[in-house]
Amino acid sequence: MAKTETPRPIRGTQDMLGGTPDSLSDRFTHVVETFERVRRLYGFRRIEVPVFEQTAVFARSLGETTDVVAKEMYTFEDRGGDSVTLRPEFTAGIARAYITEGWQQYAPLKVATHGPLFRYERPQKGRYRQFHQVDAEIIGAAEPLADVELLCFADQLLKELGVAEGVTLTLNTLGDAQSRDAWRDALVRHFAAHKGELSEDSQDRLERNPLRILDSKDPRDRPIADSAPDIDAYLTEEAKEFFAKVTAGLDAAGVAWERNSRLVRGLDYYRHTAFEFVTDRLGAQGTVLGGGRYDGLIENMGGPATPAVGWAAGIERLAMLLDHIQSAALDVVVVIEDDSSLAIGFKVLADLRRAGFSSDIFAAGSPRKRFDKAVKTNPRAIISLGLGEGAEGARLKVLDIENDLPRLGQFFAEYNW
Repeated sequence: MAKTETPRPIRGTQDMLGGTPDSLSDRFTHVVETFERVRRLYGFRRIEVPVFEQTAVFARSLGETTDVVAKEMYTFEDRGGDSVTLRPEFTAGIARAYITEGWQQYAPLKVATHGPLFRYERPQKGRYRQFHQVDAEIIGAAEPLADVELLCFADQLLKELGVAEGVTLTLNTLGDAQSRDAWRDALVRHFAAHKGELSEDSQDRLERNPLRILDSKDPRDRPIADSAPDIDAYLTEEAKEFFAKVTAGLDAAGVAWERNSRLVRGLDYYRHTAFEFVTDRLGAQGTVLGGGRYDGLIENMGGPATPAVGWAAGIERLAMLLDHIQSAALDVVVVIEDDSSLAIGFKVLADLRRAGFSSDIFAAGSPRKRFDKAVKTNPRAIISLGLGEGAEGARLKVLDIENDLPRLGQFFAEYNW
């Protein structure tokens, strides 16, 4: 009988195992746990949204002509004949839920989530076809304070992860609708005058999404993009005041930032603040965390006019910036030196776990191998159960009970064998 060939993992996906040297899984978990802790410090509610939506949710939010919609979405027809799409980002699903689930009653609403996303793009360092993000949004708050709040959240997350060194917050304003429209018209005139010198992609963007030409990496586009007018000449007084309040709030909170007048968001529903935390430690794709204010999105999706601002960060990319994360050691390991002690061993193990001690048991192989395996897990304490009944057959080897587990000594002093 021919041997069945094991299917290979799909390109752009990955498997992760914790507790191994330099485990990505351990670093991944550390990112999520740190995000959850900082989220609670800032009072953001944890939410979940579906991993797939009607395709229209993403087509309307991301724009029919964007590369994500045209080339990268995992879209298919389900058995009911509906077109559905695996989520390529979080914001659209959150905006849809805000409209359909009656979340307007909680506005202003601070929410956060994390989980898998899907894009069909060329896998590269830190980028996968199934990838994961942490995401934070403030919906229903028009004040600059909301932008400051989110940026402080992001800054503290990076600092508590220990990855803030070499990461810079870059900041720009896209102005209000009036400012943005005037700037867009000026850019179109500028690029149209040099259309024949632009790359093919930028010539296409000139018709669909002219702001994206500003951050083109094609060397043919750079001289034209670099000489394009800045938005500052087109900002209304209201837009100038909004940006000034954001930067003043960051200064007051001690969050360092740099102005990048070429930082843009291509879709028309973006307003005011746009930002990216960038580094040179991840190769050409240097964005660690990015976001901005999208005051026009919810209205564009059929809801009421609703101001909103948010950001997202790739968990894999954050994990790559982390130094080695040591797996958390177990509090206690129970070693069964004699099989006659197996029943008492399971009792002790269950009681330890109920008391809040992380625990495991070794009861397979020779007694010596059991103990050797237990030592290799580097627990804080080892309980060895051999011949004898109850406490007479138990030996407690505590590696550092005074500093690490003061409760453990009390636990066994009072334990009912």
